[in-house]
Amino acid sequence: MLIMLPPSETKAHGGTGKPLDFANLSFPELSDTRREIATELQSLPTDEAMRVLKLSEKLRGEAESNSQLFTTPTMPALERYTGVLFDALSASTLPSWRRLAIGDALFGLLRADDLIPHYRLSGSSKLGGRTMKSYWGTQVTQALENIDELVVDLRSGTYQQLGRLPSAVTVRVESVQPDGSRKVVSHFNKHYKGLLARELALSPVDAFSVADVAAIARAAGMTVEEPPHGSRELILVVSS
Repeated sequence: MLIMLPPSETKAHGGTGKPLDFANLSFPELSDTRREIATELQSLPTDEAMRVLKLSEKLRGEAESNSQLFTTPTMPALERYTGVLFDALSASTLPSWRRLAIGDALFGLLRADDLIPHYRLSGSSKLGGRTMKSYWGTQVTQALENIDELVVDLRSGTYQQLGRLPSAVTVRVESVQPDGSRKVVSHFNKHYKGLLARELALSPVDAFSVADVAAIARAAGMTVEEPPHGSRELILVVSS
C-alpha cells in the first residue's frame, strides 16, 4: 500500500542535508521535468515570483527562497511539509515512513524520505505561461501505474489533476449535521485525512483493496462507508 499525500503551501525552513540532487530522488523518470520546473522557478526575480505565485509582501521570503533552490540545505520531504494534515500525521512518531509518498507540483512524486529544499510553488501556479499540468502531462500517472501496490490517493483535486490514477482508492470526508444530513468537510478535511494516513501507515496489515482500507480505518475506530460497486471512493464520516 502506498499512501499519497498532498504537499503543503507552508514548509519548514532549514535542513542539514546536502543541496538538492535530482539523481538521488525517487521516481528518476521524472527528473528531466523536475529540473525544467526548478530551473524556471529559480530564475524568477523575486518581484516576478511574488506575482506568479500570488504572494503578499509579508511572504516575500517565500519567493526569495526559490532563488536558492539549488544551494540551500535539504531535509526529508515528510519533515519539510507542515500544516494541518502533517500535524495530524505526526510523522516523527511513526516507526516507518515506507508507505508514505507526496504528490507535488515541483517534484511530481516523492517518497517520504527524499531530501528536498525549501521552496514555494502551488499546483495551480503557472511558470513561463504554462500550467503545472502542462509540464507534467501523463508522467505522474505513468509513474503511479508502475507502482506494484494499492495506491490510496489522499491528494486534493488540484494535485490529482497533475496525474490521476484510476485504480487508486480515494477518500471523501463528510460530516453528519444535527438534522442527520451530510456535508462535505472542507475546513478540517486535511486534518481527518492526516489522521487516516497515520492509521494506514501504522497498520500491521497491508491493504490490497478498497475493503482492506476500510477495514483498517474501522479497526482504528473510524467510521467509513464503502463505495457502491465500481467506485473506488471511500467516505470517511465524522461528527460535525
